[in-house]
Amino acid sequence: MSFELLYFRDSDRIVRKKKMGSVILSTLRYLDDVLQGTLYRGELLRQALSEMDWRQEPLSILDGRRYQYKGLRNGVAIDGSFSSYEYIQDALLRLQVGFDKKKIETGIVLLTALRSEKSPLGSTKELVEQEIQDLYPTISMPVIIALFDLGKLGNYTQETKEETHNDQTAESNADPADDHHGNQEPVSDGVQKAEKKRKRPVRSKEKEEEPCPA
Repeated sequence: MSFELLYFRDSDRIVRKKKMGSVILSTLRYLDDVLQGTLYRGELLRQALSEMDWRQEPLSILDGRRYQYKGLRNGVAIDGSFSSYEYIQDALLRLQVGFDKKKIETGIVLLTALRSEKSPLGSTKELVEQEIQDLYPTISMPVIIALFDLGKLGNYTQETKEETHNDQTAESNADPADDHHGNQEPVSDGVQKAEKKRKRPVRSKEKEEEPCPA
């Protein structure tokens, strides 16, 4: 499995209207390629989103504060974490704030699809659908949930530290990649296969680049 997209409350219609379908899919495929099997995903996620032009706009959630989305482009915000599925509620709340303040029109939550095999709550997809229903009306915005299977989970402590530090430190000088435009409609819920067209971003804690296999 690579990743699966779940659309809620007409988020697919908003994506079509904004002609962001192909942009979102190419971004998620790139993230799947870059992050597959890695440990320090927080840093790599930010680098990859910078390369895909998702960190060029102001990322602040609240004016005067340093809490930030992972990415923002054309009224679509990206937030989430691959450390734990339970981050879904935090991400949804952060996106709802931006939606209520009319900073965004929809959002994408990045989550790990991996959960305990002993969980009695069913599949991750079923759990997401139930939580979106249970959190209404507190969370009422149109939203897309992207469930990733990146293999063995990375270092939870390290990723958490990186994400916390990022919320407290504004970043600049992003390295944008070529812009991607398109008017393709988002595909229906299902597994998306990764396309390995780009090189992995350089990892600051390693001495050599790890080229992405062709």
